[in-house]
Amino acid sequence: MIGAGVFAVFAPAAAAAGSWLLLGLAVAALVATANATSTAQLAATYPTSGGTYVYGREQLGPWWGFVAGWSFVIGKTASAAAMATTFAAYTVPEAWQRPVAAAAVAALTALGLRGITRTAALARVLLVVVLLALAVALVAAHLGAGGTAAGAPTDAADRAVGPLGVLQSAGLIFFAFAGYARIATLGEEVRDPGRTIPRAIVTTLVAAAVLYTAVALTLLAVLGPDPLAASRAPLADAVAAGSWDAAVPVVGIGAAVASLGALLALLPGVARTTLAMAREGDLPGGLAVVEPVRQVPRRAELTAAAVVVGAVLVTDLRGLIGFSSTGVLLYYAVANLAALTQGRDRRRYPRALQVVGLTGCLVLVATLPPASVLAGLGVVAVGVAVRLLRGRRPGPTLVP
Repeated sequence: MIGAGVFAVFAPAAAAAGSWLLLGLAVAALVATANATSTAQLAATYPTSGGTYVYGREQLGPWWGFVAGWSFVIGKTASAAAMATTFAAYTVPEAWQRPVAAAAVAALTALGLRGITRTAALARVLLVVVLLALAVALVAAHLGAGGTAAGAPTDAADRAVGPLGVLQSAGLIFFAFAGYARIATLGEEVRDPGRTIPRAIVTTLVAAAVLYTAVALTLLAVLGPDPLAASRAPLADAVAAGSWDAAVPVVGIGAAVASLGALLALLPGVARTTLAMAREGDLPGGLAVVEPVRQVPRRAELTAAAVVVGAVLVTDLRGLIGFSSTGVLLYYAVANLAALTQGRDRRRYPRALQVVGLTGCLVLVATLPPASVLAGLGVVAVGVAVRLLRGRRPGPTLVP
């Protein structure tokens, strides 16, 4: 969860909520908490890979599983494009950002096709780098704020922001919380998943919420709502507003590492979810082929990479985040509905939390930027139509 989202999401959220950004963050955290408890409860019942794609199929039926899986694929594909765009925003001038973002996707896809995977040890190293960069950014921004903070807020602080703006900001900020879905997909790879995965989901959610609150407070204090809304690299701009110029490259390095780390995880994750759906006949069978030498789903990875490259070349960051949030919120809506149908013997949390999560997901989707919602729902509808037309035909697999 603590990845590139924290470096990018607060600018479009501030454009929606202005000085009410913190309220949007609180709403996002509430919905994420409800979703996390539903996911944890389901993960304890179904300790297998696949996340809500599996939960939806088992609890609600194949169609619900397909909607969850397809929403996950399209949402995380947009997330990958957003991560590549964020990497470029913190590393090169604006004129170079789209080609550099596309090049980053191509390079990491090439690594993935060689069978290179990110280990848990590397994940910890990346997290440490990101946390250190965030700590430097927060300290540097506050040290240099001085008189800047008092004069930074502009008209955005005073303009009327209605409930729609706050909810839209919450839907956009949810993008930065969504990483706990990946925890739930690791049910076959951890010890005692019924105990470990629920604890991991809830603990990391609390930690992320605390850190995001600190970042949001700092950005509002140093930049103010309007400059924050207009920024392409908010944390770097907050540090640059102060007197500790040497800290600006550190923030850029942290954002670049976070973005590449997230991209490195997202690209194989999207490809392997695509592979799993193709094996079940929910996507074209050709995507289920596993390359026999390096044991990678080459077709699925190349297809995912091509879509991501196309997205970074034609879509801005706000659109990518909105589109991603649409897919991921639909995914979690299915998770909440699945958890709501579980019996008392499987229940770990009150049903009220699942109702809050389901309602929250649907409300936040409805309040996201209309273009993002329409695009997301349109792609979901296309997936449903294709599945209806072609039926469920399991694809070929080449696995040892």
